[in-house]
Amino acid sequence: MQEFSGRTAVITGGASGIGLGMARSFAKRGMQLVLADLDEELLRAAEQEFLDAGVTVVSQICDASKLEDIERLAEATMDRFGSVHVVCSNAGVGIPTSALNFKLSDWEWIINVDLWGPIYAVKTFLPLIEAQGEGHINATSSMAGLISSQMMGAYNVAKHGVVALMAATERELRAKKSNVRASVLCPGPINTNISRHSVDYRPGRGKPKNDTEKAGKLAGNIQSALEQGMHPDEVGELVARAIKEEKFWILTHPRWAKGVQKQLDAMVNEQTLTRA
Repeated sequence: MQEFSGRTAVITGGASGIGLGMARSFAKRGMQLVLADLDEELLRAAEQEFLDAGVTVVSQICDASKLEDIERLAEATMDRFGSVHVVCSNAGVGIPTSALNFKLSDWEWIINVDLWGPIYAVKTFLPLIEAQGEGHINATSSMAGLISSQMMGAYNVAKHGVVALMAATERELRAKKSNVRASVLCPGPINTNISRHSVDYRPGRGKPKNDTEKAGKLAGNIQSALEQGMHPDEVGELVARAIKEEKFWILTHPRWAKGVQKQLDAMVNEQTLTRA
C-alpha cells in the first residue's frame, strides 16, 4: 500500500477544482505538496491556504502542454524535496463543438493539454518515482475517455488517449514487477470551473468556428451539470483512497459504467454504437 506521511505529491492543475481537492486529501495525510497551474492568482491562494494550515508546499506556474514546463516542475520538485512519490497529471480543458467542423488549432490545443500533458508527466516523472522504489502516477481522464458523445470530439479523443496511456503504463509496471503503480481518474460531473477556465485559456479566446446554437446549448447544459456535480474534495478523497489501495480505475460515478457495458454489448452483439 502507498504510504503518504512525509512523502511528496505533485499535482498539475492543482490550484482549483479536482486538483485542489487532491491536494487537500494528500495534505490531510501528511504529504508535502508541489502545486502547478497556469492561474497565478488561484495558485497563490491555494499555496497560502496550505501554508496557513502548516503544510509544506511550493507552487509553480506551469503549462502542462509544454514539455519544458513539466521538466522545470520536476527539477523544482527534486531541488526542494529530493524525491517525488505521487504525481497527478490533472490539468485539463474542453470546449463543446462538433468533431467535423472544429478548428485544427483547437484540436491541437485540447490534445496538447489533455493528452500530451499526461504523456509528458509519465515521461518526466515516472523515472523519478521509480528511483524511490515505490510510488504512484495518476492522470485525469473522464467518462468521456470511456464513451464518446457527440459534440465533444477533441475532448473525447484526448481522454480516450489518457485511459490508454495509463493502462499501458500500469501493465508495463506490473510486467517488470515494479512497486510503482499507475491509475486513471474518470470523473463524471464535478463542481469545477473547467468550462470557464477553458474559455479563458483558449488560444485567441475567440468563439470556436462552429459555435452554433447546438454547441452553445450543450455548453450551458454541461456547466449546469457541473454546478450540481460532486464536490472536488470528495474526488480528492476517492483518489487518495484508490492510490493507497493500488486501484487502477477511479470512478466518481460508478453507475455510469453501465453505459460502457451497454456499448460493449452492442459492439459484440450488433457491431453498432449505442446512443451517447
